[in-house]
Amino acid sequence: MAVGVFDSGLGGLTVLDAVTRALPDVPFVYYGDNANAPYGVRDSDDIYALTTRGVERLFDAGCDLVILACNTASAAALRRMQESWVPPGKRVLGVFVPLIESLTERQWGDNSPPREVRAKHVALFATPATVRSRAFQRELAFRAIGVDVEGQSCGGVVDAIEEGDMILAEALVRSHVDALLRKMPEPDAAVLGCTHYPLVEDVFRAALGPKVDVYSQPDLVAASLADYLGRRPEMAGASGETAFLTTGDSRRVSDQATRFLRRKIAFVQA
Repeated sequence: MAVGVFDSGLGGLTVLDAVTRALPDVPFVYYGDNANAPYGVRDSDDIYALTTRGVERLFDAGCDLVILACNTASAAALRRMQESWVPPGKRVLGVFVPLIESLTERQWGDNSPPREVRAKHVALFATPATVRSRAFQRELAFRAIGVDVEGQSCGGVVDAIEEGDMILAEALVRSHVDALLRKMPEPDAAVLGCTHYPLVEDVFRAALGPKVDVYSQPDLVAASLADYLGRRPEMAGASGETAFLTTGDSRRVSDQATRFLRRKIAFVQA
């Protein structure tokens, strides 16, 4: 048994890298649906179908707990999966929770009424599907009041990262930040609502400037998972090597992953 990490492609590797550093004794199985990436331009039913198929593969690989290290899947599919699809004894968690916990400075189990928080103007950078779902705003509204969220669909960024064209990805990030700042000139905070974006986080930070608090997911998710497994140690699995599965070209995906993480990564066909 291991902990599964699901993503539409390579972005979830940023989360995997953080959780393996935080939890070195926990075995992980990573599933990248590279053949169908990016998810951010798909409709919700398509995202749901692809996500459940990938998570089912991780269940078959012995994972009782799966992290959706994909904001698009978390936004478009997670609630529906948890309500009607996840079988008994299995758990599927998303990546919005740690972000909102950090932004609102309150734990997820805190069910007190929404209250004012430090950030008043929040920029959300995400895929078109995540922005369209308004899932981040919906979850935030349960815990905070008086927060203005401006979503910016960052079309093309995931595609460029998946293709390994970082020059294009960086240019697109600067363009999307400029577009956001025209709508919200002085954000207090910025949420990088896609697990691909930490690969260009320094570009977001430089474009936004030093006065904007940037919330990036990998370390937040790692801390949240460590806390969860501390309370539910039976979900952590036994010792073992981390495995990497892909629906894409395993050699090409391995080369890209190795370049991103700067260590040898070997994917096999899912």
